Amino acid sequence: MPATNDHLQQNLESALGDNPYIAGRRLRVESSAGRVIVRGQVGSYYQKQMAQESLLRVEGVEELENQLEVHWA
Repeated sequence: MPATNDHLQQNLESALGDNPYIAGRRLRVESSAGRVIVRGQVGSYYQKQMAQESLLRVEGVEELENQLEVHWA
């Protein structure tokens, strides 16, 4: 049974919050019918990649658009 959008949204936010490389960042995640968009700012390309990998592991994600911007501290 596919996850509801609310359930998917909660799982996406949990996945980002559980990742120690990006925890504490204010990232915005939108989801609709398996399509996910992540926006916000991170401090390195590595953090951008870690956010993407965390989200791709969430069940129900079929497509991911990574719009994170890298801003060096």
